[in-house]
Amino acid sequence: MSALKSLRRWFIDPRFSRKKQFLRSLDLFKDLRDRELGYLVSSLHSRTYREGEVVFVSGDIGRALFVLESGAVELTFPASGGGARAPYRLKPGDFFGEMALLESLPRTATATATEKTYLHLLYKSKLDALLQAEPRIGVSIMSHLARLLSARLRRLNTDPTVAAGK
Repeated sequence: MSALKSLRRWFIDPRFSRKKQFLRSLDLFKDLRDRELGYLVSSLHSRTYREGEVVFVSGDIGRALFVLESGAVELTFPASGGGARAPYRLKPGDFFGEMALLESLPRTATATATEKTYLHLLYKSKLDALLQAEPRIGVSIMSHLARLLSARLRRLNTDPTVAAGK
């Protein structure tokens, strides 16, 4: 895409501007500058899911982080010994599937849209490209994810019911 087309898109396209405003409101992207948010928006794939549509299934290989703009998603985790733990409901502004940005391993949950839902996907391959082309964007996202995962691990270490799936 030419520089002129990129500039025109960044400043004129209302959908592009709306996505930038939405991303700017999220902690995950709060440290990014306006230009960097523009690059990020260009790297996202957006998709609408119908009520009841499965986003991904536990065991699928993770390839993307999902950012929930509107609607709702329910995560269900298989429990040890069969069955499932209580579902976890996500709301607009939440993100999930972040471990896929760190490693390409099987998903630990099934994600299902519980109403009409609009998601932005950041594929690991796109993040890797951003790390090469615009390192500050990738470093900012990875730093935020590292803090998030550290907090989860700390909680796991201090609350044994988390590990037990209660």
